Amino acid sequence: QVELVESGGGLVQPGDSLRLSCAPSGGSFRSYAIGWFRQAPGKEREFVARITWTGDYPRYADSVKGRSTISRDNAKNTVSLQMDRVAPEDTAVYYCAASRRWLPTQQSDYEYWGQGTQVTVSS
Repeated sequence: QVELVESGGGLVQPGDSLRLSCAPSGGSFRSYAIGWFRQAPGKEREFVARITWTGDYPRYADSVKGRSTISRDNAKNTVSLQMDRVAPEDTAVYYCAASRRWLPTQQSDYEYWGQGTQVTVSS
């Protein structure tokens, strides 16, 4: 069992950057691929980014590609999502999730999910 905790959400101005973090509340998730997802009001949860347990093969949704970076520090047991030039359409609850698969490709590949952190982009 892996319990995940997201942090770093809040109110952000359009054009600013935000950094979200994901960490296990106990134990380690260093052998899990970690993904970030988000769910905006009235919309389905969607994929944002993913990284393997070794920190390789980052993958991004088209909507954040080029302005986002997912990274992990297994020594510190954290995975981060840096997002630059945020816009109101980035407003959502952001979730991190853990998968035992090497390269998870869909939401059902993730066994464990955090509770989410709210990100609101507004001036």
